[in-house]
Amino acid sequence: MPFDPVAYAIPVFVALILGELLWSRLRGSHQAYEWRDTGTSLAVGLGSTIAGALTGGLTAALLVWVHGFAPLSIGWVWWAWPLCFVLDDLAYYVFHRSAHRVRWFWASHVNHHSSQHYNLSTALRQSWTGFVAASFVFRLPLALAGFEPGMILACAGINLIYQFWIHTEAVERMPRWFEAVMNTPSHHRVHHAVNARYLDRNYAGVFIIWDRMFGTFAPEDTEDRIRYGLVGQLGSFNLFYVVFHEWIGIARDVWRAPWRHKLAYLWREPGWSHDDSRETSEMIRRRWKSRTPEPNSRDRPVR
Repeated sequence: MPFDPVAYAIPVFVALILGELLWSRLRGSHQAYEWRDTGTSLAVGLGSTIAGALTGGLTAALLVWVHGFAPLSIGWVWWAWPLCFVLDDLAYYVFHRSAHRVRWFWASHVNHHSSQHYNLSTALRQSWTGFVAASFVFRLPLALAGFEPGMILACAGINLIYQFWIHTEAVERMPRWFEAVMNTPSHHRVHHAVNARYLDRNYAGVFIIWDRMFGTFAPEDTEDRIRYGLVGQLGSFNLFYVVFHEWIGIARDVWRAPWRHKLAYLWREPGWSHDDSRETSEMIRRRWKSRTPEPNSRDRPVR
């Protein structure tokens, strides 16, 4: 079984969730947590942990197999750790962006966005079907580049641990230098928003610099209050519906679609339909921009 640093962080996660819950009650914010929503988040997190335990060995075996084809082996030298961590975060950015632009990957990732609340328990809504969706392929190039499989998995776990604390409204803004380089609660609130201006922005895991470099960054704007969840809200706390609803939707669409469009329902972006009966995020953004005054409000910094 590969080393999983996330397992050791779980008690800290629970303690921080309890602390945030207490904080929200003391400040009179009773909407921060809703017991059915939080219960669903905890159950999804538990299921994700079990799924990870069942498939982690397979992922590790694939990394070892690909590492066997590497032209060189970097080994466990000290400088390989920070380099692997940065490159792994870039791989995560590519995966995360793909998970919002390719429906097959979105089906595995969507449950993370399914809550209409934004608190630390939301971070626990991780995928049960990541291995089925083949999300591991985004880290295989690191093994082919010569990084040790155990190092890649450890860096991936640390990356996930970092992302836990940014799922909160308790932190408004970090110092400007930190906001410029690192992913923060402010940046990630944007990512979880369903407001048109925020759709498909801020894919970063640890370093927000990837979004700034590749044109997917958007700052949080206090004049556009964030609404969380999905463009089409689930309206259900049923655990299995939360986890599997998009897979069910894909199966339904593939079954009903004309033959020439069946594969498109797997690989096109979420919301795509062959008859334009639905809207993708880009369509929603274009419609919003056509109704919005021209000043570049989308990129207006928060004061």
